[in-house]
Amino acid sequence: QVQLVESGGGLVQPGGSLRLSCAASGSIFSISAMGWYRQAPGKQRELVAGIASRGGTNYADSVKGRFTISRDNAKNTMYLQMNSLKPEDSAVYYCNSRPPGIGSWGQGTQVTVSS
Repeated sequence: QVQLVESGGGLVQPGGSLRLSCAASGSIFSISAMGWYRQAPGKQRELVAGIASRGGTNYADSVKGRFTISRDNAKNTMYLQMNSLKPEDSAVYYCNSRPPGIGSWGQGTQVTVSS
């Protein structure tokens, strides 16, 4: 199974930006559709952005125009650039394949948007 390690979260004020990274082990990453998911307290985990193996992207309506997903297959790494952050973006962010299953869910990275 692929190991997935998320990083880059933190505390940021509303309107701020963060860039998340997802480091994956294994060559299967480069041929897999991947996604960023998030889970807020008391809520179900949801997909916020997806990217195909060759770069096609899609976004949840709630983040469209503010978040940008990208990947570097040579580095087995995926990114999520988050701009204009809102308090409702606060959650633990995870990466996995689409659908999930290429690897076990990692620890995630906490994003807190608060003044």
